[in-house]
Amino acid sequence: MKLANLVGLRFKERPSDCVIDSHAFSVRGGYIKYVANGIYSLYPPMQRITAKIENIIREEMDAYDCQEVLFPVVLPGSLWQESGRYESVGEELLRFEDRTGTKMLLGMTHEEAAVQLVREYANSYTKYPFAIYQIQTKFRDEARPRAGMIRVREFTMKDAYSFHTSQEDLEKYYDKMANAYYRIFARAGIPDVISVKSDSGMIGGSVSHEYMLLTDAGEDSIVLCDECGYSANMEAADTIADNSGLAPSGELKKVHTPDCKTIEDVCNFLNSKVEESCKAVMYQKNMTDEYVVVFLRGDYEVNETKLCNYLGEKVHPAEVTVESGLCAGFCGPYNQHANATIIYDKTLEGIENLVAGANEVDYHYTGLNIKRDIGDVEYVDVSKIRSNDICPCCGRKSIRISRGIEVGNIFQLGTKYTKSMGMTYSDENGEEKTPIMGCYGIGVGRLAASVLEVKHDDFGPIWPISIAPWQVHLCLMRVDDAECKAAADKLYNDLLNLGVEVIYDDRDVRAGAMFADADLLGVPVRVVVGPKNLKNGQVELTTRDKSVSKLINVDTAVSEIQALIAELFNNINEKVIDRI
Repeated sequence: MKLANLVGLRFKERPSDCVIDSHAFSVRGGYIKYVANGIYSLYPPMQRITAKIENIIREEMDAYDCQEVLFPVVLPGSLWQESGRYESVGEELLRFEDRTGTKMLLGMTHEEAAVQLVREYANSYTKYPFAIYQIQTKFRDEARPRAGMIRVREFTMKDAYSFHTSQEDLEKYYDKMANAYYRIFARAGIPDVISVKSDSGMIGGSVSHEYMLLTDAGEDSIVLCDECGYSANMEAADTIADNSGLAPSGELKKVHTPDCKTIEDVCNFLNSKVEESCKAVMYQKNMTDEYVVVFLRGDYEVNETKLCNYLGEKVHPAEVTVESGLCAGFCGPYNQHANATIIYDKTLEGIENLVAGANEVDYHYTGLNIKRDIGDVEYVDVSKIRSNDICPCCGRKSIRISRGIEVGNIFQLGTKYTKSMGMTYSDENGEEKTPIMGCYGIGVGRLAASVLEVKHDDFGPIWPISIAPWQVHLCLMRVDDAECKAAADKLYNDLLNLGVEVIYDDRDVRAGAMFADADLLGVPVRVVVGPKNLKNGQVELTTRDKSVSKLINVDTAVSEIQALIAELFNNINEKVIDRI
């Protein structure tokens, strides 16, 4: 490929609307083009990168007998009505009607389509187990698309679905997919991806894991324990507060706390510890507007995902009215008579001397003992775990919070979709049974952008050889020098004839502009042909990451370039785990 003919522009300035580096370099380097909010076209370099990622995915899926299929992008609403998700999923599902008035939707995930495809085929136990996958365009109407291809509305995704007759068989295949995912990410150049326990969200199922690439640019909070290796998404991590060493039980007193509406104001006014306070966070259920009041330790925050999972429905911040019976800023659990769902978070369990609202403007209670003054209540975990909290696995105070990008996810779905959609099979005894499912997803574009986020320097991407748009970037420094031109042309043609992927820059431009473009394209091997070195029969061979920089003989350049490419591939493959 001649760089002069490459479609797309590269430029020096960082776009003002690009918050993270992967987005900025994707725009600056001529990888993506903004079309609409969260929707991008791909220029040739990014298309080549994503095609290579797709090929890696195909090889790993095929290795575990996962068969490739293709589902429609546009689906009838009736399929999602069968599963119940047509009504339950929110505005991120784009619904519309066709010209006949039939309800339709754009697929954001394809569990329903997978069941519809195989439910007639898989009517006997002899057909099980089996797995199918696709690489397809999807659309999720994200409220806040961000960070280029990290969070978009239209995206390409590999989603796989496995079908089983037993939980044991599902778990075995789940482990195989986990192995395949580690291999995919390592082959794409990011072997340090970790698996974390996650919330299943709208996909459903009892067990799920996300694959996280740890980076400060990530939008997910990852909970880690360096002592035992525990890992979980913030949304799924169990919170265990340390309530030891707090004040013993005291007398319940109602005290005047003028203008103290926040827990910090109250604690400062009373000269008390925030760890010995109870704060109220108020919500309303989306479907009914019924009030929900969460009481938790004053220094913790509500985890709204946990809260919604506990309630079984979504909530929004409450608009407190006089009719609600709630006293905003002074709400507490003692003498609480509002018509609301009351939830006590586990962070309060065991505390015998609390400061809490008195449900009266400008008043709080001190000395509140929930067990003594209110009675036995149910404590549930709806709070966010924090750094230095107790690890749910090993019990040490060793939790730390990192940021990460989700690059894949896997779910044990059970019978959530097969049962609701009437998929059955006959077992060995002729009895009708419902199969169970697994689901496994990887966003192709997001994976490419995630690799870029952790594989770059100040000048542009440093693409791993396995997914780089080209393997070699050939730079001709003097297009007007006949000897240089002839040597570079010969090197270009020789490499192409051997199947090496080359982007050849033979433009008549300044060296600075040429190397700036090369940095933005991030090709791992760079060969520079210039008159000074060529007089000595040499060309310059470097790697984009600066780990290799040397002069080589032009007569042996092809073999040395091939050897360097092989070495770069070997460096990646050494970090790929064996298949199970």
